[in-house]
Amino acid sequence: MTTHKLAMTAIFALGISGCSAPAPTVEKTTIAETVSSHAPEYFNLRPAVEKAYGYSHAVKIGNDIKIAGAVSMDSNGAPTAIGDLEQQMKNAYDDLEKVLQHYGYTFDDVIVENVFTTDMAKFLEVAAYRNTIYPKQFPTGTWLEVKGLALPEFMIEIELEAHKTP
Repeated sequence: MTTHKLAMTAIFALGISGCSAPAPTVEKTTIAETVSSHAPEYFNLRPAVEKAYGYSHAVKIGNDIKIAGAVSMDSNGAPTAIGDLEQQMKNAYDDLEKVLQHYGYTFDDVIVENVFTTDMAKFLEVAAYRNTIYPKQFPTGTWLEVKGLALPEFMIEIELEAHKTP
């Protein structure tokens, strides 16, 4: 062994044996704890309607919530405020608020809002109502005019994603 390699080996050995720093502590969690803390938590606003159409209104994983598109419907799934896009929008936001509240969230926690409407011109006329929903900050999102929604009476559908920092 060369003198240089021998010296480096000695320095390395001294560094390890003379090390007085405490060993790092590692927080141990089990796989079950990790999985259960991030297991999906489903919520149905109108269980019978959602079962009939085959969806859940919301799912929460960790601190994130994905909320399916809300439309203007009664407790039996029948369209309400037919022909009145502004009222349909307000009804959709009312349902979205109920879902957010179920999880202890508010519209301040919304990070994505996607709006689907069959009449973009009319939506743009009444979109200022969103200022009452998001007084602090608007979320990101997309507005799309579509040919149709689940039922022909629906003029608007709004879906959300929310996040809350623990």
